[in-house]
Amino acid sequence: MTRIAILSDIHGNTLALRAVLAEIQASGGVDETWFLGDYAAIGYDPVGVLKQLADLPNTRMIRGNTEYYISTGEQPWPKPEHIQSNPETFMQNFRVWGSLAWTAGAVATAGWLPWMSALPLDFRQTLADGTRLLAVHASPGMDDGTGIHPYMTEEEIRPLLSRAEADLILVGHTHLPFDRRVDGVRLVNPGSVSNPLPPDLRASYAILESHTGGYQIDFHRVDYDYQAVMAATLRVQHPAAEYIGSFFQGLRVPDWLKPHLD
Repeated sequence: MTRIAILSDIHGNTLALRAVLAEIQASGGVDETWFLGDYAAIGYDPVGVLKQLADLPNTRMIRGNTEYYISTGEQPWPKPEHIQSNPETFMQNFRVWGSLAWTAGAVATAGWLPWMSALPLDFRQTLADGTRLLAVHASPGMDDGTGIHPYMTEEEIRPLLSRAEADLILVGHTHLPFDRRVDGVRLVNPGSVSNPLPPDLRASYAILESHTGGYQIDFHRVDYDYQAVMAATLRVQHPAAEYIGSFFQGLRVPDWLKPHLD
């Protein structure tokens, strides 16, 4: 049997990453660790996270949308032309852009840009039982966009899977764990190590156990010191400290999630 940890959306949070890795080790360890993107940006310690990832054995990694922004200099959606029609979003996105620039400076100064630029968009793996697995950040063929969240309808998801050619798809990006099937394809999001969505603000990850008779995926949550994260964020004078803090207060609620928290 092969035991694999699946982590996504670490977002420069060394404390959260350490807590997750410590629990994995305490529970017996894993043979491999797979990462689904968004490692450094929108967090207090981007370089610390990258160093920790580099020290781990037997890893597979893909890029997230923030790795793409940092390594290319591209700006995330919405673009300035879209903000003109929705001015109230300007300040929020201004902070996000500032955060990406801050992270890009740290990553470039520490020499990590070539590593980040070389990250692949996705990877494929055939499990021991023949299951065809595809690992992506947002959706098949994309590291950005709306991604796939648990409250999308089958009609909304189906076009995203048309070229996947996989039986099991691992996704990140939307920060909320889920496990569902659409047209026989299993979709699994391990959730986020950092910058969580309510109602459960703990770090989230998944464990995949694969053998010739099949595979099993289990979800896990880990508590850690959110106050220490915020103290570190303020200490480094992160330009998006208020935005980052809103995640740990449960205030970052996307429109698709709001009806399900009432």
